Amino acid sequence: MPELPEVETVRRGLERRLVGRTIERVEVFRERTVRRQGREAIIDGLTGARVTTARRHGKYLLCDLDTGGVLMMHLRMSGRVLVVPAGTERPAHTHVVAHLSPDGDSLRHELWFVDPRTFGEVVVFDADDEKRVAPELARLGPDPIAHGLDEVQLAEVLRGRRGNLKALLLDQRRIAGIGNIYADEILHRARLRHDRLPTRLDKQARSRLLEAIHHVLRDAVEKGGSTLDDTQYVNIEGEQGWFQTEHRVYDRAGERCITCRKARIVRRVVAGRSTCFCPRCQH
Repeated sequence: MPELPEVETVRRGLERRLVGRTIERVEVFRERTVRRQGREAIIDGLTGARVTTARRHGKYLLCDLDTGGVLMMHLRMSGRVLVVPAGTERPAHTHVVAHLSPDGDSLRHELWFVDPRTFGEVVVFDADDEKRVAPELARLGPDPIAHGLDEVQLAEVLRGRRGNLKALLLDQRRIAGIGNIYADEILHRARLRHDRLPTRLDKQARSRLLEAIHHVLRDAVEKGGSTLDDTQYVNIEGEQGWFQTEHRVYDRAGERCITCRKARIVRRVVAGRSTCFCPRCQH
């Protein structure tokens, strides 16, 4: 599933290629992708609207429209958002197509929402109606990149939390955007085990965790996110990310740790998710 760095990479692409353009026509080919509202509501809500901003909260893409509406897209397991020249052959599982007005060089483009597994979603709502149509947005925790995360906020996130540290990082209500890949990488950089109790972290450990959250996420964004063998993630031009070459623990079970170069990476199931860590570096 695309996580914060992948979705932020897509957002930056939309900011370059979509903002300022008008959606002239919309086609919806798969009702499941627009299941929250239906085909006609999506077509009516987007046709004729100009995109004014491209923003993000956690794993949710949010594009503001000059009509007062908001286009929300969630990639979930296999969704991709692509902006391509009009007339490009569409791949299988292209479920929504928005035809865009010409850009500065008079080229016409299309915005595609492609999703083989159809867990992703496209939603359009009036900004004043967000709480009713998209109530999950209000439940999201702070986004470390979009909104910032400081020592005071992190201490509040950790205070009184039951369960282990890995589960807390995966909880979108506490910190928005972190998934399995980056939770493992963050904990490794912070030299913390996945099963540490959040309430037992001292000030030094909290500082390491905060630094790791910012460093790993920002580094991953700059490298275009992670494209794994079993995922569909690409940026809006169809290009893969390459932060996967920087992974120190994720999906490296049995390999020698490249940080300490002594222990081997261990894999366990934590909070229902595969978890990789170095037993020497993380304690």
